[in-house]
Amino acid sequence: MNQARLYSIILGPHISEKATIMAETRNQVAFKVINDASKTEVKEAVEKIFKVSVTGLQILNVKGKTKRTARGSIRKKSNWKKAYVQLAQGQEIDFAELG
Repeated sequence: MNQARLYSIILGPHISEKATIMAETRNQVAFKVINDASKTEVKEAVEKIFKVSVTGLQILNVKGKTKRTARGSIRKKSNWKKAYVQLAQGQEIDFAELG
C-alpha cells in the first residue's frame, strides 16, 4: 500500500467516555478514519504507524446529526466512520507521547 495513503487513513483518535472504558477493560482504541477506508487498510495503517499488532477490528459508520439553526432552517452534519481497534495483550498506544 502507498505510504501516503497509510498516513491519510487515520484522521485521529476518538476520545469519548465509551472509548476510555473500552481502552481500560478490553484494550481497544477508537479512531476516526476516512469514509472509504476498509478493514484491511485500517489494520495495516495502525500496525505500521504505531508499531503494534492488531488482534481485532470493528468499523462502523456514524450518521451525521441534523441540527436546527436559529433562523429555523435545518442543517445536516456530515457522516463519518469510526474504527475500534483491539490491540494484542500487553500493547498500548500512548497519545500523550505522540503529540
